[in-house]
Amino acid sequence: MTDVTETIARVHREEWARVVATMARRLGDLDIAEEMAAEAFATAVERWPVDGMPPNPGAWLTTTAHRRAIDRLRREVKRDEKHREALMLTDTPEPLGAIDDDRLRLVFTCCHPALSMEARIALTLRLVGGLTVPEIARGFLVEESAMARRITRAKAKIAAAKIPYGVPLRDDLPARVTGVLAVLYLIFNEGYLTSDPDRPPLRSELTDEAIRLTRLIRELLPADGEAAGLLALMLLTQARRAARVSFRGELVALGEQDRGAWDRALIAEGHALVRARLASGEAPGRYQVLAAINAVHTDALDVRDTDWSQIVALYEQLTRLDPSPIVRLNRAIAVAEIDGPQVALAQLDGLPLDAYHAYHATRADLLRRLGRSAEAREAYDRAIALSTNAGETAYLTRRRAQLAG
Repeated sequence: MTDVTETIARVHREEWARVVATMARRLGDLDIAEEMAAEAFATAVERWPVDGMPPNPGAWLTTTAHRRAIDRLRREVKRDEKHREALMLTDTPEPLGAIDDDRLRLVFTCCHPALSMEARIALTLRLVGGLTVPEIARGFLVEESAMARRITRAKAKIAAAKIPYGVPLRDDLPARVTGVLAVLYLIFNEGYLTSDPDRPPLRSELTDEAIRLTRLIRELLPADGEAAGLLALMLLTQARRAARVSFRGELVALGEQDRGAWDRALIAEGHALVRARLASGEAPGRYQVLAAINAVHTDALDVRDTDWSQIVALYEQLTRLDPSPIVRLNRAIAVAEIDGPQVALAQLDGLPLDAYHAYHATRADLLRRLGRSAEAREAYDRAIALSTNAGETAYLTRRRAQLAG
């Protein structure tokens, strides 16, 4: 017993900093990392005298700390403690008002107008969505350290300004709905294309919950066109889920999917929402245009029947609303179907997306279609190196192997 105790003390001196550093990188929160490391060492004190010393004590401690962290995140997803924590931050809680769902109420609560939009979204994804800092950082296409600092600053501003986590009333909802919709969209995207290489390619618990909460927003704000647009977008995307992953565990590109496996009920519901927004005569927002693009895709029973000219026109409309590099990337993909890969490839030049795997995957496919196999191989290598989704990595690897030469 004494030998084991002395060994644990020695390992503590030698491994503590490394275990904490490893967990801090994974969790993006030093305080939680230290807590998980402490729990791992406490477990070692209980287990090692009984089970014997593991061959690699450091690895054992890191694995145990990681499992504790996973358990903690799973508890976070349930939200019970977070709900109580948020509601206790105000001395005189406001009445429940318009929102009856606990999680949706907390999403609106975290999206306080006093915070910047990016801070609202990042903080809510962490606190409510249960996403890790690395997952959030990948969603924003920024470094993990930068995202961790952003979340820390948002928490500090809340504390310094004494921003109350009061339950919003109906009059508060319109001022916060933009941030709420952005949060739900990112949660849905994380579920539909998981950024964690240790998780399955798709996470239905995230997509299902994002759709459930967006339905509630649609009920609360029936006149909000973007709430309807986001719901339609989610439904039309979710409708393709069954055809999204092959039996080999690879992601399946839209043009290669078995359209007979698509959920026609979800497609019908999504199309009805899109038609209703078009009939309203109001200028569409970003989510409504994205939903319309997906409506065109899901309207084609065969990929050869896709109305690419309409999709390009919709992307041009979306570019005026959101001239981001990712929108321009997606527009180029549609342009390739009309004007050819050479024109589309030229449109990719200069886009600041070198750290984005989909940019290199798109370049690789266009170069492949042009017969430029050596350049395509390099682009595939870059896309594979940046991809963090196991199914997507498998797909890209197979496509690279199929290149001529």
